[in-house]
Amino acid sequence: MTEPRNAGANGQQAARGWRRRGFRGGEKGQSLVEFSLILPVFLLLLFGMVDFGRGYYTWIVVTNAAREGARAAAVQSDSATIDAKLYGSFCSSYPAFTNCAIDASKVTVTKTNVQGTRGSETSVKVAFAFNFVTPIGNIMQLVGGSSISAPTIQSTSYMRLE
Repeated sequence: MTEPRNAGANGQQAARGWRRRGFRGGEKGQSLVEFSLILPVFLLLLFGMVDFGRGYYTWIVVTNAAREGARAAAVQSDSATIDAKLYGSFCSSYPAFTNCAIDASKVTVTKTNVQGTRGSETSVKVAFAFNFVTPIGNIMQLVGGSSISAPTIQSTSYMRLE
């Protein structure tokens, strides 16, 4: 009997070739490992965009509510009328609080110098306790080691009393 040309001493070369082919066949798990490494970063970006959009929309609503309240205060309206204008800017009905753009129970209103002397300044401050809708704080803790807390979105509007 003749030995195969590639067998070498005791067939070691043939065994080495088989090992190489077996190692190359094991690359199927590589994509799973790469996906698991990039998934937290991708989710952080996705959740960040969602919550940033919600936060920006809430900031616009809060700023508009403060402006509406300050305008009502500037024309010497009483406190109930100011509240009606303010909450009416983001709710379809006041005081029932139906169809609101933001949760009216999380809104805090501070009014100063209501029905004061003409020419003086009045201000209306509206604050909203914002909550994240996504688990972005937990993912930030996983990726960066620190968590972020939900902010309070607030706006103050000043106008001169007429």
